[in-house]
Amino acid sequence: MKWLRKKRVLLLMFVSFVLVLFLNTNWMAWFYPIHYKEEIRAQSYSYEVDPFLIASIIKVETNFKTSLESKRGAIGLMQLMPDTANWIMEQAKIPGTSLEELKHKPERNIQLGTWYLKNLSDQFDGNEAVMIAAYNAGPGKVSSWLRDGVWDGSFDTVKDIPFGETRHYVQRVIYYYNQYVKIYNTF
Repeated sequence: MKWLRKKRVLLLMFVSFVLVLFLNTNWMAWFYPIHYKEEIRAQSYSYEVDPFLIASIIKVETNFKTSLESKRGAIGLMQLMPDTANWIMEQAKIPGTSLEELKHKPERNIQLGTWYLKNLSDQFDGNEAVMIAAYNAGPGKVSSWLRDGVWDGSFDTVKDIPFGETRHYVQRVIYYYNQYVKIYNTF
């Protein structure tokens, strides 16, 4: 009899949880949270880059975890390579930022990563599929794929990207971008 009461309580708790989950209009946000919204929003506004794109790249790069360093040496939330970060700081004239600061301070990393996305947008005429691929593989490599006809730069032909890592990267960023746009009405 006691075990039956436990089962009923557990069933009631489960049903309550499911009801709360589905009656809450934004329940999917629990599974797809966006951290550092204020920082992303500010940099998105400054550099005119879609905030959902920034959040999607951060999600794929680090899952919103700061202070990470990749095996190849990329640092911070947006996983900037040190040479790229130094180039961005020089081009964007962002003073007083060290690589250590970029690794541990989300707002600085988001600032430089967003500036870089804007630069890629300008370079590739706003083509987001190409921007995402260039963020991962580098603009030179992506330019050669486009020039040589290896990839036409569209979302529909992402499967033609010759680097598996970049192909999967673009697919994952697109997936999270679509999820975020569906879940969140506004940023």
